Amino acid sequence: MARWLLPENISDVLPEEARAVEALRRALLDLYRSYGYELVIPPLLEHLESLLTGSGHDLGLTTLKLVDQLSGRTLGLRADTTPQVARIDSHILNRSGVARLCYAGPTLHARPMHPLASREPLQVGAEIYGDADFGADREILELAVRSARAIGNTRVQIDLGHTGVVRALLGDLLRASAGVEDVLLALTAKDPAALESASRSFEATTRRALRSLMELNGGLEVLEQARRALPASASLGAALDELARLVESCGADDVSIDLADLHGFRYHTGITFAAYVAGLCGPLLRGGRYDDIGQAFGRARPATGFSLLDLREAAQLSAPPLVRAIRAPRAADPRLDELVEALRRRGEIVVRAGPAGDVGVALTVDRELVWQDGTWVVRELARDPNAKLHQPG
Repeated sequence: MARWLLPENISDVLPEEARAVEALRRALLDLYRSYGYELVIPPLLEHLESLLTGSGHDLGLTTLKLVDQLSGRTLGLRADTTPQVARIDSHILNRSGVARLCYAGPTLHARPMHPLASREPLQVGAEIYGDADFGADREILELAVRSARAIGNTRVQIDLGHTGVVRALLGDLLRASAGVEDVLLALTAKDPAALESASRSFEATTRRALRSLMELNGGLEVLEQARRALPASASLGAALDELARLVESCGADDVSIDLADLHGFRYHTGITFAAYVAGLCGPLLRGGRYDDIGQAFGRARPATGFSLLDLREAAQLSAPPLVRAIRAPRAADPRLDELVEALRRRGEIVVRAGPAGDVGVALTVDRELVWQDGTWVVRELARDPNAKLHQPG
């Protein structure tokens, strides 16, 4: 085996892909900044008990672990950034008001999410802490839809759910019954036989409601069907009302509702959603409300947000951006040096090329610096870009 081969599902990001990834990362962070979100950069490496605290405990199987040679303690390489951002909000920033935070950086997985997935996905996300208002959920979902559109797709589908529906149906059973986990698994798998077996000790009304839940997926009409089929309660009504308002305001092209979708049920405390775009076999991003996430760090705060699962996969759906450049000679002329620096300060790419004029294949050279009438000027290229550069005689 060649010594330079990389581990399975780990790969280099080469220039063309890196260009697309970086352009999308900048576009997303600029979008979040326009909404008032502040960038945080948590460390890739933490003590394992910190990474797996609270809601992060479910990440134990996907977290890569190693021993710190300085302290002898077990460290973990983050598999998800959200628990770290919750720690920052609860333990470091410690603000009393609303905090809007965003992030963009690599994560590492012990196992790939699917056979073709990278074990080093680049995760991007936005989160609101300290705001329990429905408007925060609406803002996050709106931002998620705009994030999906940023990759260039014309249609965005949102799948909505709400953990409050199942919580309203099960009530105290969530804490008291040992069979609840099997019920949740059966609902997620939409397996009627497994649901019947797991819920056999429940009251008949609850069993009927859970069976109905499996069929409650589709468009906006699902919410009215749920009001008729499920036992009425204030908490159930509130959850259905929230879903109805989100369908009307999220801005997606297609919206579906699945009241039995329990993805992250123990993690989320309210709405849940996933965004899908053409070209990906799975969701582009996932999000929802998770009010309990900061409790493990000593400060429970309302929280809602989303994460784009892998920026590299998303960037593959968009064409690499055109990189326009100006070619300049390597002439030893202070006047040329001054003009080159002025152009670079303006944001232009200026490449100093040798006599052959070669600047590399990654750039679209559409202008050049030429010596004309006793001064250096920028001239549009309307000839062979590989021709030799004009220099002062």
